[in-house]
Amino acid sequence: MTTMTSLSPRALAAPESGIVEVVNYARGRDGLIPLWVGEGDLPTPDFISRAAADALVAGQTFYTWQRGIPPLREALVRYYQRRFQKTLAPENFYVTGSGMQAIKLAIEAIAAPGDEMVLLTPAWPNFAAAAELSGVRPVSVPLRFENGKWQLDLDRLEAAIGEKTRALFINTPSNPTGWTASPDDLRAILALARRHGVWIIADEIYALYYYLGGRAPSYFDIMEADDCILFVNSFSKNWAMTGWRVGWIVAPPAMGQVLENLIQYSTSGVAQFMQRGAVAALDEGDGFVDDNVIKARRNRDLLCDTLIATNRVETLKPDGALYAFLKIDGVTNARQAALDIVDKTGVGLAPGTAFGEGGSLFMRACFLRDPAQIAEAADRLRTYILDR
Repeated sequence: MTTMTSLSPRALAAPESGIVEVVNYARGRDGLIPLWVGEGDLPTPDFISRAAADALVAGQTFYTWQRGIPPLREALVRYYQRRFQKTLAPENFYVTGSGMQAIKLAIEAIAAPGDEMVLLTPAWPNFAAAAELSGVRPVSVPLRFENGKWQLDLDRLEAAIGEKTRALFINTPSNPTGWTASPDDLRAILALARRHGVWIIADEIYALYYYLGGRAPSYFDIMEADDCILFVNSFSKNWAMTGWRVGWIVAPPAMGQVLENLIQYSTSGVAQFMQRGAVAALDEGDGFVDDNVIKARRNRDLLCDTLIATNRVETLKPDGALYAFLKIDGVTNARQAALDIVDKTGVGLAPGTAFGEGGSLFMRACFLRDPAQIAEAADRLRTYILDR
């Protein structure tokens, strides 16, 4: 027996991130414009950091509520009242150590090893990997790509639901495609879930990054109280808190003890001083979020207009999220193209091969950055595309 052969098969099977591979290849290069990961270039706003720092100095460093401190759960109630016009109770909320942990715990709460989870692809690779690490088989259902737009194939989605299916994982607005479910799409998916007796895990992390006005359509707009839906979310994108690793789950109160137990046996809760920062984000951060959405929309237009004008990029402007998912003429190996683009342009993109079925011919660019950087990146990419 060797060290490696004695490890768990699930651990050994965990895939290397195709995004991180490109990041590690190019990290630290002079003049690099990094559009590869899903975050903006602004640090966490001072009013959030100050609230956390004050709590830390005040000694809020002890074990705390597994489900989240009451002030944070109450702030989440207010957030959903303002942004989603939905009245919830503190008992609906469970604070997690990141949106990633929220996804992992949601899967573990409703699926057992050997079960299946259906997800729409191209998709952030962590969705499928989280399922596999829990012994749950991810079943991919590719979105249709037609005339530069992504669309749901409802028949294909229903055909993927089998006896072992426990959940449909629905990320809208989507990372990486920007596909955003319409109210009719959501109703159709919910009808499928009801008919087949399966859960929906709804990842609405980009709900506020919606470029057709207001926020994106949500299951909160159409669901009934007894629908089996778990919502997973994070403070990362809206409030520039990617490094904080604080997220939440919205769930039926009846699941409270189950979710508390899962939190207890994974992280035993999120640091109280970090939760104080999260309270400030929710209660004081609407202006910051709204400004970021305006910046993202302008950058989306700047980047996409420049590249689409080459007549060698098929993708149209996304309706939501933070990404342009680019189909560039002549790219047949996105991984190699990402490395080549770094070498020749100094722009870091994420290869579509990292996002599963349907993504292999695409490149993802995150446009939530300084507009001057986006303009420079667009110009470099335009030159690269035209010179191919």
